[in-house]
Amino acid sequence: MIFDLDKDKALNETYKLMAQTIIPRPIAWVVTEDEGVVNIAPFSYFIGLSSEPASVLISVGHKPDGTPKDTLANIRKHQKCTICMVQESDLEKMHFSSKGVDKEVSEAEIFNIETETLVEGYPPMIKGVPSAYFCELNQEIDLGGGSTIPLVLNVKQIFVDDEVITDKKRLTISFDPIARIGKSYAFLGEEIEAPKIP
Repeated sequence: MIFDLDKDKALNETYKLMAQTIIPRPIAWVVTEDEGVVNIAPFSYFIGLSSEPASVLISVGHKPDGTPKDTLANIRKHQKCTICMVQESDLEKMHFSSKGVDKEVSEAEIFNIETETLVEGYPPMIKGVPSAYFCELNQEIDLGGGSTIPLVLNVKQIFVDDEVITDKKRLTISFDPIARIGKSYAFLGEEIEAPKIP
């Protein structure tokens, strides 16, 4: 079956097609801040773009009423965010933080998500995560319509918990990440070494 996306403009159907075929997808657990309110939200349209300069991309949509989601509004206003990597032990809190709440309300308080300020000038990171990226907005990408806005973010500092660095000389990092698969989540399980190229 071929889905012609130029003819079929049903955004929801396009999302279903992409979200269930581009798998697994990492989750950016994004922390922003405005007027002292800490906003925490997960996004699974997230990917590393480059290591030189260090940059990532997240796509943020709009609320049902058409206004920007708090994450998008806060990044536009303050030009900064903190992206936390999600591990298995944080699955429930991460999922709960996807619930839409009023801008004046913090997911950190509602869902008892502890945060800590590690890098001054950036939103706090979620306490206990294996890694966090402290980012600044580089640019928004105009895709010519639609309700999703891709944001290119430059990574300025990276935190890695000492507990997940298994070899400091080779800088080998290992933790139990969560991936998004369609409407479900998945644990990545056993690592498989790449076959040697002849």
